[in-house]
Amino acid sequence: VNNILMENKDFLKYMKTQCKIEQGSEVFEKFHTQSQEALKVTMELNNKYHSPQEIVQLFSKLIDKPVDRSFRMFPPFYTDCGINITIGKNVFINACCKFQDQGGIIIGDNVLIGHSVVITTLNHDITPRTRVNMTPKQVKIGSNVWIGSNVTILPGVEIGEGAVIGAGSVVTKDVPQYSIAAGNPAKVIKYIETK
Repeated sequence: VNNILMENKDFLKYMKTQCKIEQGSEVFEKFHTQSQEALKVTMELNNKYHSPQEIVQLFSKLIDKPVDRSFRMFPPFYTDCGINITIGKNVFINACCKFQDQGGIIIGDNVLIGHSVVITTLNHDITPRTRVNMTPKQVKIGSNVWIGSNVTILPGVEIGEGAVIGAGSVVTKDVPQYSIAAGNPAKVIKYIETK
């Protein structure tokens, strides 16, 4: 198989394994070709006005699957992959967010994502000699989550349903449902009454 022709479905199947991606591998090459596809769509999204309906269409093209018409976004938005983002209904993404989604980003229903949120799903090797190699880890955001502005979410994190992440936090580990977490690293500071 020619490196450049790796299918999206094969790429996504490999990403689910969360196995290492080595420099020069077919998957590593797909990172480069896919990033160019994502850049084309994000340049279109970010550099002129689009109606909310047009944004739904462009985001559907970017992630290579239908996005619910309730989806709302204030561009600009940045990603170097796109096709490993899954989004529920009634999701709002504010301006200047950056999603590194190769490892997978799953967002539930009724999620609010503040300005300049960064979601990462790749870690590089620690050893300098092999540092270009990467390991993907999925990020999962439950329904009814509110993520404040300037939050960074690290690879492999799961944010439970109904949680709130305080502005400026760095989320390094899982956040329980219906909790408020804040700080660097983010820690649970209280729980939310649900009755």
